[in-house]
Amino acid sequence: MRSAFANSTGYQIIRKWMADKKFEPFSFQEKTWDLYDQNYSGMVVAPTGFGKTYAVFLAAVIHFLNKPTKYKKGLKLMWVTPLRSLSNDIAKAMQNALDEIGLDWEVGIRTGDISSAEKQKQIRNMPEIIVITPESLHLLIAQKKNKSVLQNLECVVIDEWHELLGTKRGVLAELGLTYINSITKNLKIWALTATIGNLEEALEVLCPYKPKRKIVRAKEKKKIIIESVLPDELEILPWAGHMGSTMTDKVVDIILKSKTTLIFTNTRNQSENWYQNILAACPDLAGLIAIHHGSIDMQLRHWIEENLGEGNLKAVVCTSSLDLGVDFKPVDTVVQIGSSKGIARFLQRAGRSGHSPFLPSKIYFVPTHTLEIIEVAALKEGYKQLAIEKRTPYVLTYDVLVQFMVTVALGEGFYEYDFFEQIKNTHAFAEITKEDWHWALRFITQGGETLNQYEEFHKVIKTAEGLFKVESRRVGMLHRMNIGVIVSDVMMRVKFISGGYIGMVEEYFISKLKPGDHFILAGRTVSLVSIKERDILVRASTSKKAYAPSWLGGRLPMTSYLSHFLRQKLALGNKPPRGEKEINFLRPLFDFQKEESHIPTEKEFLVEYTENRYGYHLFFYPFEGRLVHDIMAAIVAYRLGNLTPISFSIATNDYGFELATDQPIAMTNEILKTILSKQNLANDIISSINAAEMAKRKFRDIACIAGLVFQNVRGHRQKFKSIQASSNLIFNVYEDYDPQNLLLRQAYNEVFNDQLEEARLIEAFERISKSNIIFKRTERFTPLAFPLKIETIRQRLSSEDLATRIKKMKEVKGKKFRRTRT
Repeated sequence: MRSAFANSTGYQIIRKWMADKKFEPFSFQEKTWDLYDQNYSGMVVAPTGFGKTYAVFLAAVIHFLNKPTKYKKGLKLMWVTPLRSLSNDIAKAMQNALDEIGLDWEVGIRTGDISSAEKQKQIRNMPEIIVITPESLHLLIAQKKNKSVLQNLECVVIDEWHELLGTKRGVLAELGLTYINSITKNLKIWALTATIGNLEEALEVLCPYKPKRKIVRAKEKKKIIIESVLPDELEILPWAGHMGSTMTDKVVDIILKSKTTLIFTNTRNQSENWYQNILAACPDLAGLIAIHHGSIDMQLRHWIEENLGEGNLKAVVCTSSLDLGVDFKPVDTVVQIGSSKGIARFLQRAGRSGHSPFLPSKIYFVPTHTLEIIEVAALKEGYKQLAIEKRTPYVLTYDVLVQFMVTVALGEGFYEYDFFEQIKNTHAFAEITKEDWHWALRFITQGGETLNQYEEFHKVIKTAEGLFKVESRRVGMLHRMNIGVIVSDVMMRVKFISGGYIGMVEEYFISKLKPGDHFILAGRTVSLVSIKERDILVRASTSKKAYAPSWLGGRLPMTSYLSHFLRQKLALGNKPPRGEKEINFLRPLFDFQKEESHIPTEKEFLVEYTENRYGYHLFFYPFEGRLVHDIMAAIVAYRLGNLTPISFSIATNDYGFELATDQPIAMTNEILKTILSKQNLANDIISSINAAEMAKRKFRDIACIAGLVFQNVRGHRQKFKSIQASSNLIFNVYEDYDPQNLLLRQAYNEVFNDQLEEARLIEAFERISKSNIIFKRTERFTPLAFPLKIETIRQRLSSEDLATRIKKMKEVKGKKFRRTRT
């Protein structure tokens, strides 16, 4: 650190404040303060709980204290956070620090939770610091006189950058930053992150137009203790989800011996079930345990967060709603129920415990079925090798671009060529051509090539001076109500008939219930009374039998990094080494797999063929995650169908896929090589899936973001069926009359790049083509095959019938394949 900066007034004031609190700044914090003083932009990379917030927040304070006369009144620091739930905690911590330092700055919050009156008050008299979400930033840009608010900004900080990078919300952030950069002088842009694999690229995406930029890495490391919670009995034939309730007592033991515990689940449905399981196992926890997820009433969530921070709760069952940033110091233990499906996500959740540089983070992994025990071994190896997943940034998302163009036109307006240069400054649109730019202009002014006869799509006009502006009040109102890129399934409010709001469930779930049916929400059992528009009226219930809502999109895809270590750990089953706790525990399962079939090494690919009274079954084990297996199964089934007329039912999980039929399957090594070949893969993908139908579903989201259809109209949320029907109509028009439409092309690109994970699919086929294919005929379902078989019958049976059916399937020739580990 430069001696001049170390002797500066601001630095000395902050050092004294920290000394009074018995704090010593970390070297990465001091380095950030120094670089900020030299007008650098950059990115701070440090473990959770090490004070990344203070690295940049205090840098801004020091800079002001050193040069107070150069600052004008108004907004100086903008703090962009990905979650509204983080804003209160961040703003409170900053305000407390400012008050203690003696600086009369005000910290404001500007999110969807803030009233319109408060937002208007802010516009008239902006606080020095504003905590804001990407969507609210764009709503600010849509204000008529946003330049007067934004032009004196000193710095914009993107918090939890890894959470936004690789999403369309990240593109929103990019566009917002380039706009602010165009109207301010010497703007500094900083990002904070803890878990990201491609740091250099992340910095490039953040501020490609800033020549003075650096990555500041903390030298200090966070110790993470990973403990696997193993069942008392090892099931040789596992099936997904069966182990959950049997592990409840072990989770209760962890809660009771810890100060405060966060129990992470992957879905809201799972969190509701586990909350009920824990209370049933330990009624004494009533009043000391809570449930937290995105569909619970906002006020209840805030109450839970406040009491969690004050140490009044013993445990909270939650989803990713508490993944990020919030500093809950009483939390000393984290429990992960089931696999997190990614190394970075697992470590992020682990960091919620021991939220201090001097305390280790402790996380318990509770498997929901036997094969997930291999995953915890893979997670440990990933952490040991610091193999953090990369976040691939989005590029050329035209739906986000045209929305942003209307946003700016609604605010100050823009001139064509100046604005084009701003857009090209971003990483997301660095490759945009002038032809595509002119298409975007025609889209917002005329509705494009095919919708130009409809005035509702003539949103922006070009004035005589060449300024692109929105002049229609109706267009402005509709656009403001629909700014953002999160397109969710239609949510319905759940209210007690006697009054009182509980939370939200998706329309598709409630449509399956009839009056008198019982379901669980926010840990309470309720009975459905009636449905009135968007409101579900319920009354309290004491029924022991109730449905837990299932929310769409709850399945997490396994990352390529985790699948790599999973294959590596599975191969150890051939000869479990000492020191591998999980692999040694699974020895009986591995022995049975070897006895009946084979355990593939990293250079082998296993295929099993089973004939029994349930039919004829082919099992393939790529260990690439469910999303890749969904498409791979369709391709293999298509190729087999080309060789011989036959139809299959398909089941997939994270470990493999099954093709089942009622006809014998002729299978040779030559046929296997053909159906698993990497040749002609692109054509076979298109031939084996309904790409048009998948693109049509993707286009629904794109149409909402681009403003072709609206989720919100006059304060009411449109019905899902209405949105889907409108977007389908426009999709069909584009297909027939405008096949080169950029939004249509984007829909197909997103299907192949995101939904089909085409690049990863190609890599999987490449790996398999270089592997030794092992083909085994088995008399009965093996430990690897059994979970896949269960997937095919799960949808047809209730949970009780399913359990009975599974029990019978395990009793082959009078032998139960359950071994107790002693």
